[in-house]
Amino acid sequence: MTATMNRRGFLKSAGALGVAMVVGFNASGALAASDNADTGASAEFNPFVKIDADGTVTVIVKHFEMGQGTTTGLTTLVAEEMDLDWASVKVEFAPSHENYKNLAFGGQGTGGSTAIANSYMQYRQAGAAARDMLIRAAAEDWGVAPAAISLKGGMLSTSTRVSGIGPFVQAAAKLPPAETPKLKDAKKFTLIGKNKLPRKDSTDKTTGKAMFAMDVKVPNMVYVTILRSPKFGGVLESFEIGEAAAVNGFVDAKALPNMAGVAVYAESTWASIKARKAIKAVWDDSKADSRGTAEMIAEYTAMLDAEPTYDATKKDDLAAVEEAAKGAAKSVSADFMFPLLAHAPMEPLNCVIEPTEDGGIKLHDGCQFPMITHPTLAAITKIPAEKIEIVTYYAGGSFGRRANTKSDYHVEAALAFVALGGKKAVKLVWTREDDLAGGFYRPMFAQRAHIGIGEDGKISAWGHRSVAQSIFKGGPMEGFVVHDGVDHSSVEGIVDTPYQVPMSLGLTDYESPMPVLWWRSVGHSQSAYTMEVLMDMAAEAAGKDPVEFRLAHLDESDEDQARFAAVLKLAAEKAGWGGEAEEGKGRGIAVHKSFKTYVAEVVDVSLNDKGAVSIDKITCAVDCGVAVNPDVVRAQMEGGIGYGLGAVMRNEITMKEGIVEQGNFPQYVPLRITDMPDIEVHIMPSDKAPTGVGEPGLPPAGPALANAIYAATGKRITQLPMSSHGIDFA
Repeated sequence: MTATMNRRGFLKSAGALGVAMVVGFNASGALAASDNADTGASAEFNPFVKIDADGTVTVIVKHFEMGQGTTTGLTTLVAEEMDLDWASVKVEFAPSHENYKNLAFGGQGTGGSTAIANSYMQYRQAGAAARDMLIRAAAEDWGVAPAAISLKGGMLSTSTRVSGIGPFVQAAAKLPPAETPKLKDAKKFTLIGKNKLPRKDSTDKTTGKAMFAMDVKVPNMVYVTILRSPKFGGVLESFEIGEAAAVNGFVDAKALPNMAGVAVYAESTWASIKARKAIKAVWDDSKADSRGTAEMIAEYTAMLDAEPTYDATKKDDLAAVEEAAKGAAKSVSADFMFPLLAHAPMEPLNCVIEPTEDGGIKLHDGCQFPMITHPTLAAITKIPAEKIEIVTYYAGGSFGRRANTKSDYHVEAALAFVALGGKKAVKLVWTREDDLAGGFYRPMFAQRAHIGIGEDGKISAWGHRSVAQSIFKGGPMEGFVVHDGVDHSSVEGIVDTPYQVPMSLGLTDYESPMPVLWWRSVGHSQSAYTMEVLMDMAAEAAGKDPVEFRLAHLDESDEDQARFAAVLKLAAEKAGWGGEAEEGKGRGIAVHKSFKTYVAEVVDVSLNDKGAVSIDKITCAVDCGVAVNPDVVRAQMEGGIGYGLGAVMRNEITMKEGIVEQGNFPQYVPLRITDMPDIEVHIMPSDKAPTGVGEPGLPPAGPALANAIYAATGKRITQLPMSSHGIDFA
């Protein structure tokens, strides 16, 4: 699964392999086609469907694969419209090119649970166009009407003739694509919605054939690790190679041109790591952040006490709403504190940059944001963008980490490549310790809420305060997310809650040089916890069942609220909600909307004889519109739930005098297989457009667990992780 940067190079490569037809969209978004590298050159386009002269169909996926199922999902859309034999369809990653835009971002990239949502119609249309062109070419050759020809399993047929598509590929490629090709009726789907469609990446990952960036080796390559300041914002003053020179395999060490660290080159990763430990560096920490976690928490708490900087809801005066809440017939109040979190993908950051014969470079990477990586490499190396190729491989997880707007590890690799003279390939490798201490964390969040409950048993006032370090301010995507000073990612899931409650929310930004970033489900990772724990607290104060209380704050005549309510009801029904809990057991529920997807989860827990919590079962209901690959949807719900549970149970990044205290998984404990409960996923039938599934399973997991633990123990957990605040897990 490799690809080069430019369209012409892509088509030349395709021609060399006997490719006779490519179909996709041009820069204006119209369908286009070509039969080789020398035709249609004026109409630059991004091919989604590539057909070899022998009739082999390859789907070019514009979203990279980090385990979320894009290679399967996007291929399904084309294969469905072309009625292809599933086993015969091949997959390649798209080249780095501006025309492969993520329609949600305006540039090429994967994230935000957008892959299927923004590509659903594109890939179906490309498949339908290719099908139509092949049928028209065969009809012309056979002298029959196109309506007399069917295409099934890669075979064209009439009542009297049968042929593979190979003989008609070149003729089809010369035909203009239909402006609006006819799409298949959903009632005739055989692949979209199929329950057990084999994933396109499973076999190669099982056999070891699948290539990850960590597997890449190229000729004339050296390995490099970076010695960085232990504090965020520290700058290199000087360094001495010293005993590093005596390490077997050591090649060289050079200061990065931006003075952010020392690049240590060697003949192996281990030699580079060993030499790096021997290098003595002097750092200028005058602009570094030297605060510890306790100081940060104190500052966050003080900011909660102060007047908020921004009015996120622009409704009623926050102070007045808070007073109304406190003076209501019944009221609840709570403070929440959420720690810094690392992404901690199983495959740490790594990439290879190698020089090419034409004076360019080739990046080998599980590249999540070519839209940022490509121009970044050009700016650092001073090499024209058209001479830079990006070869994309599978990534061993990301959870947002590989998609940062500073393209940090690519910058390091490019600087290390330049510092060594640009003649040797360099393979940058981060260790797990580098990753946990390297920054780009889910920000720390502090929340405070005062909720009033009226005589009617419904919420009469909701005053809310939030403090967080902004993810988007000062970055290239600020204009999309920050409005009137409010970074929406700091308040999403609260200000836009489907619940019908009178809310006023104030926001204050926390300032720090520590790099922060979106983390799986972004702001929803903490807002769902706050909202759903508070809804349980309010239900208890009102003397209402938690499900009934939530439904009482939804207007089901509104489609959005109706879908929200439907998953809540389905999860409760499938879990057998209601009745008295057994001694030593507890059940909790949470529901949340994120990335236009609705998810509700019921968690069942039990206590052992020492009071330790065991998570026994989770029942999940999801409405994600059309479920293109139900098995992938279930897997993503399960994965999101597991990732969310691990985070709230034990995960936190803590600081001491500006230095991260966690070194590896013994200190930043991922979810263990023994922690993983039975998970039952129910997918709501829907004819609505597909929405995201990579992240929405995560937000409800934490609060549903917290509510279950409260039901079992009477302990209300508002500070995370749970293991640091009175909860032991079996």
